[in-house]
Amino acid sequence: MHLLRLWFALGLVAAFAANAAVIYKWTDADGVVHYSDQAVPGAEKIVTSSSSSNGIAVGAARGPSIGTPNKKAPSRLDYATFAIESPAKEQAFFGDEIIPVRLRLDPDLKANQTIGWYLNGSPLTDQAPTSRSFTLQSLSRGTYQLSATLTDTVTGETQNSDGVTFFVRQPSELSPQHRGP
Repeated sequence: MHLLRLWFALGLVAAFAANAAVIYKWTDADGVVHYSDQAVPGAEKIVTSSSSSNGIAVGAARGPSIGTPNKKAPSRLDYATFAIESPAKEQAFFGDEIIPVRLRLDPDLKANQTIGWYLNGSPLTDQAPTSRSFTLQSLSRGTYQLSATLTDTVTGETQNSDGVTFFVRQPSELSPQHRGP
């Protein structure tokens, strides 16, 4: 039965193949699929057009626009490399050590694009929107998650880096690294 419906639909499409045509498809209360060149309430509009390279192209029309489907514009955030280079994953720092932060970005940052930095999910607001390197100082003992977000200010498109987890430890009083009085 499904094969018969398919052949019927292909026959209708073939009948309209010489010129672009609109056909309507709907399913009645009994579940039978119908095709017609006349609009019926609740019917799906199907636009057919002939093509010189591969026969007939069929596509469902959505709303008032008819023709080829809309193609998604290419992303402006198409970086070959976008990763946090420093600190390294699972790297440990001790005491008041200065923590260098560097972002590897290839190609360079484009016009109208900014970088947002986040430490444990909170924005680092003291960094310039184009800053690819800076230092973190005086962090308390603990585990930290660092990430970056690229934002295109024209399109609003964003891209997030993989987060990097690092640790800040305080040396033991018995450790040679401890700087006591």
